[in-house]
Amino acid sequence: MSELVFFTGTMDCGKSTLAAQVNYNHASRGRRGLVFTKNDRAGSGILSSRLGLEVAAIEVNDETNFFSLVLEENSHDAIDYLICDEAQFFSREQINQLAHIVDDLDIDVFAFGITSDFRTELFPGSARLIELADRIETLQVEALCWCGRKGTHNARTSNGVMVTEGDQVFVGDTGVDADVIGYEVLCRRHHMQGMTLSHPEAD
Repeated sequence: MSELVFFTGTMDCGKSTLAAQVNYNHASRGRRGLVFTKNDRAGSGILSSRLGLEVAAIEVNDETNFFSLVLEENSHDAIDYLICDEAQFFSREQINQLAHIVDDLDIDVFAFGITSDFRTELFPGSARLIELADRIETLQVEALCWCGRKGTHNARTSNGVMVTEGDQVFVGDTGVDADVIGYEVLCRRHHMQGMTLSHPEAD
């Protein structure tokens, strides 16, 4: 039976690395899949991981209709699975389409994404995946806060200082220069206190 599976965790926990690995595992067994991503840090049409892995992908935009696209592709050559990276950026309707692909076309969908934004609010795509997924898998590779505790929250920083306002989507990365907007993984305590690595008490 095909499944809609949501693999999730904080930034730096290896989601995109796992997405590339899952794609490799299935493709190496003769299964045909399509790889999708949206707003990857490496640019349009690329699924990339911080370990340096890159996989060609179909770039998702607001007009992408997964069901129509896969139905067309499936009519030429059978599709066995989809890899959907950065799925937190997909719309709720696009997640509904992924669920229909599983149920109506019997195709596996493996979605990868973070659950909540820098304000600890759920992304619409992630919220819908939590509501619809057959399985939710929390990645076991733990990102760490600067204090050594398990990183549980994604913080947006500007000049090394945590910010709590702004657009929900801003494509950035962790470990960027302190004089630009970036992201940092924090434990709940230090996220609530707004204490990033550059905070004086972090020394």
